Amino acid sequence: MHTNPKHDVRAISQQFALAGPLVSAEPYGSGHINDTYRVSCAGGQYILQRINHAVFKNPVAVMENIHRVTTHLHAKLHNGAGRALTLVPTRAGQIYFRDAAGNYWRAYLFIDRAHTYDAVERPQQAYQAARAFGRFQQQLADLPAPRLHDTIPDFHHTPKRFAALLAALGGDVAKRAALAKPEIDFALRRQALTPVLVEAGLPERITHNDTKFNNVMLDDVTGEGMCVIDLDTVMPGLVLYDFGDMVRTTTSPAKEDERDLAKVTLQLPMFEALVRGYLSTAGEFLTAAERRHLVFAGMLITFEIGIRFLTDFLNGDTYFKTHRENHNLDRARTQFRLVESIEQQTEAMERVVAAA
Repeated sequence: MHTNPKHDVRAISQQFALAGPLVSAEPYGSGHINDTYRVSCAGGQYILQRINHAVFKNPVAVMENIHRVTTHLHAKLHNGAGRALTLVPTRAGQIYFRDAAGNYWRAYLFIDRAHTYDAVERPQQAYQAARAFGRFQQQLADLPAPRLHDTIPDFHHTPKRFAALLAALGGDVAKRAALAKPEIDFALRRQALTPVLVEAGLPERITHNDTKFNNVMLDDVTGEGMCVIDLDTVMPGLVLYDFGDMVRTTTSPAKEDERDLAKVTLQLPMFEALVRGYLSTAGEFLTAAERRHLVFAGMLITFEIGIRFLTDFLNGDTYFKTHRENHNLDRARTQFRLVESIEQQTEAMERVVAAA
């Protein structure tokens, strides 16, 4: 059982209403933020996660949001198995467990016969992922009051993200600014992009806020987009943030931290599949202004994530997990190269949206 030695996964798993004694527990997935384990018991399999409370300052609010959202989704699904995450309560009937060290833990049913993929391989996968995220937004459009918690305030507020970059640049606490001069200059030249969506008068909706391609599970047999996962950042926001992050993570054949920038490019057939899939489910509630900004959203969110990686690099890698030297700088370079590719193909992308 290869687990983080800081955490007694066996003891923690026993706090949840799992089916039978623990058989095995292994680290699982490729997420940057939380500690995730696949737990096998005599009577079933589960995902056990420690919520990173350095990132999510109010884990209770995170779990309250997730509980409300998953309950609402299951109420809409005639057969919810595998189509929405299912929280497993603790033996005391709670939706999370807090250990003696102050860590917050949750458990989900493991979803069989479906997988996530770190990189999109063909347009049909992009179509299915976008269709699933659009359906997720559509199904939550009538979630009753009260308003969900803002689990990370101003998460996609691009002007404030840019202000954080300027602060990191001014402080240069890790003495890395000289290593990133081309990336810093790239960002500074595009500051005027940052307030466009904030000032566009778009409606607030319930959004996922982390719509990476690997946050949709695709059915192993049919390839259908089955289940949207990683709900920590579900909160009020703009649907264009979600669509923009889909563009960022599904249109380029390169991974998020690809060092060979020649591989980083927006593939128009992927973008077309994304637009068709998204509009097939979300199209019925989008306003004209939201449709008008679909292409811009892809560029802006890619730019925003790039400046977040660059900010973390300048601050000494305090937010995203890194696995090699200059990892966050590599990630920033990859995002910025994709921004350039979107800038070069904007007219063609607008034609795709108009045709859809």
